[in-house]
Amino acid sequence: MTRARGRAFARRVLVGIAGAALLLPLALAAQRFRGGGRVYIEPNVPYDGRFTFARIRYEVYRRSGWEFDYPTMERHLMTMMEEVTALKPHRTGSNIHTLDDPELLKYPIAYLSEPGGWYPNEAEAAGLRTYLEKGGFLIVDDFMLNDWQVFDRAIHLALPNARIERLTVKHPIYNSFFGVDSFNLHHPQASYLDAEFLGIYEDNDPTKRLMVVINYNTDIGDFMEHSDEDFWPVNTTNDAYKLAINYLIYGLTH
Repeated sequence: MTRARGRAFARRVLVGIAGAALLLPLALAAQRFRGGGRVYIEPNVPYDGRFTFARIRYEVYRRSGWEFDYPTMERHLMTMMEEVTALKPHRTGSNIHTLDDPELLKYPIAYLSEPGGWYPNEAEAAGLRTYLEKGGFLIVDDFMLNDWQVFDRAIHLALPNARIERLTVKHPIYNSFFGVDSFNLHHPQASYLDAEFLGIYEDNDPTKRLMVVINYNTDIGDFMEHSDEDFWPVNTTNDAYKLAINYLIYGLTH
């Protein structure tokens, strides 16, 4: 199959299964919280070289957030990756790491949710800096409005000289697997907000790799988490999956 035909096939599959066919057991979603609202953290998947989704955990000072959509979003996204790409990820397991955990360096892509509640200490900031310098790729998702001030402070604690650049659909990341022609997403809980997509380049050089991709005023994790429950329109859910899969493919190839 040619690359063009492969992409066309994947698009058809995506449209067919994103809305309702990811019928994972409802018990999976139910196990997210146990005992007074505390998140139940599943055991990490032992490292074996296969792709494993890695989520960043941080200390909660003002509100919870790092665990939002966990673990259902991971399961849905890994199921989709297995269906539409040649990657054979761990579909029924995923990992959680702090930024200063040396084990994080084994995983090329990390996901950070709700950075409006992210207040890294010096060790965590240094850990993120090392992770990115060694080739890691960070996806930042699920925040809006005044959350930006907290995120901006936190990311510059790790990368003091970083410039945050606005991204357009012409960036290679948005054509790494699916072709993204426009940004039509909003925040699922605030539809009046138009999503913005930004990034940080290695050495602040747009000709080099993107180290961090930032989804602002949207929450693609939420769209994917509820993709088997008809919470959101199928086309919006499909767009979220396209972005997420493109991010993973870009992170694995750059």
